[in-house]
Amino acid sequence: MAEPMGFYTDTTVCIGCKACEVACKEWNQLPATNGGVNTLSGDSYDNTRRLDGIHWRHVKFIEQFPEDRKDGRWLLMSDVCKHCVQAACLEVCPTNAIIRTEFDTVVIQSDVCNGCRACIAACPFGVIDINPVSNTAQKCTLCYDRLQSGMEPACSKACPTDSIQFGTIRELRERAGARVQQLQNAGEKRAHLYGADEKMLGGLNSFYLLVDKPEVYGLPPDPKMPTRNLVPGSLFSILGALLVGLIGIVNFRRRGAGEVKEARP
Repeated sequence: MAEPMGFYTDTTVCIGCKACEVACKEWNQLPATNGGVNTLSGDSYDNTRRLDGIHWRHVKFIEQFPEDRKDGRWLLMSDVCKHCVQAACLEVCPTNAIIRTEFDTVVIQSDVCNGCRACIAACPFGVIDINPVSNTAQKCTLCYDRLQSGMEPACSKACPTDSIQFGTIRELRERAGARVQQLQNAGEKRAHLYGADEKMLGGLNSFYLLVDKPEVYGLPPDPKMPTRNLVPGSLFSILGALLVGLIGIVNFRRRGAGEVKEARP
């Protein structure tokens, strides 16, 4: 098996050019929204709006400006599937359409997917959706076909500022850690990594450098696997069943005692 591969996204150097979105669309032959007749969202420069079955890359535009429009800043982030080491989508898939590749990435096999949408509900990042053309669940594959040929993913290849960096997870973590230290030394104390270690779903094979809280970027601060509540849920179910059974026994005994009283002369 190859060494785990993935993305490290440095949001501080993203310029919002959307070259990654275009490259992803072109390489994966993803259809345009409404046949190319898309409406403007009115949400800054973000007309893609979110990740879905035909948008596997999404550049987020987050404006942080006071009312007087002074001393503000833009936060830009190219979002994508996180290729979680502990992937909720893979866990819940009933047809084994979702697999982990030799690069430790997560891929949906469209020819095996039955479109049940279980993975859509399970993903804590809202990454997966149905492609209206194939009627199957789809998302970023980290350009699995390109990786098999020794090529770099289309999005990181097209990124002009190296905001999206591709490589082995080991190398990317070292590079990202050095960048965080550089930013903090320069005065950006809020700089931190999101999903770079095993604490978050075993580690994200697509992790980020952020300079604000994850929620500001639309990322969950503490994503969980769907199995997280299985044990507590099972205990509550057992206790509930025991309580219902106990109430039934009490009612049965009361009813029996009442019938005995009525039967006495």
